[in-house]
Amino acid sequence: MEQRRRIGAYGVLRDGHGRVLLARGAACCPYPGVWQLPGGGVEHAEHPADALVREFGEETGLTVGRGAIRAAIADVAAFRAEHVAMHTDRLIFEVEARGGRLRPEPDGGTDEVGWFTPEEAAARPLMPFTAELLGLPVSPLPADLPRGLPVDPAGPSADRRQRFGAYGLVTDPAGRVLLTMIADGYPGAGRWHLPGGGTDHGEQPAAGLLRELVEEAGQLGRVVELLAVDNLHNPAALGPEGRPLDWHGVRVIYRVHVDAPTEAVVTELAGGSTAKAAWFAPEQVGGLPMTDVAARATGQRGR
Repeated sequence: MEQRRRIGAYGVLRDGHGRVLLARGAACCPYPGVWQLPGGGVEHAEHPADALVREFGEETGLTVGRGAIRAAIADVAAFRAEHVAMHTDRLIFEVEARGGRLRPEPDGGTDEVGWFTPEEAAARPLMPFTAELLGLPVSPLPADLPRGLPVDPAGPSADRRQRFGAYGLVTDPAGRVLLTMIADGYPGAGRWHLPGGGTDHGEQPAAGLLRELVEEAGQLGRVVELLAVDNLHNPAALGPEGRPLDWHGVRVIYRVHVDAPTEAVVTELAGGSTAKAAWFAPEQVGGLPMTDVAARATGQRGR
């Protein structure tokens, strides 16, 4: 099957009675009759926070403000008629209502919205990621779902790429920070960066980060918490492809601890995006040439 990727942003909105707002898929969507947290796909060059507000408003009629990021998870669905395996990276945020009137999406992807207690939600067919986020048992969906591959309204483009990655603010018991230098031929070459990179098809973000930590620095780490979401749009990025590409990168940042640090050594195959890796004491970090995301994560630049 052809492997494809997409990124989605979703919101957890609760009322004063402990109920959560859910939306039901309409007949025209890939999961008709199935309930999920409101939200949807992140368009090319769109910040996930903007996608969340847009999709939430379209599906529920409510205007919301984004709160803290709560989770980053991935799943794969098989669209058998199109012979496509769709990997979706889902970013889940806490949200607060700021206005609007509750209603389903007119002629769109939701045909009903409602407030549910956990017990009430458990009695409905739920998207697996929604059940997991609500702490409910994950039940299999009907065998004939999903139906109909989602269509990219902008259409395919060989020179437009959207990439999801997981990166870490990695520290050891001595308080040192682990950084990796971007190799020649890649955007940001020569600058120190957070360890991490793009996740593989079917891979969870946290697992992808720990894999990259081994490949880029030879370290075994443990994820402590999810810190933030970073968005980068470079409409003319020049990389190893040899021509400018319209790159859109969405990156989740985790706090990672290495309990038994060793000498930082790049273990990935030659020709990768990492030139070298090193541990730095806090007082050494300030004078380093760093990428924007590394500078923000290490406190060297305003967030």
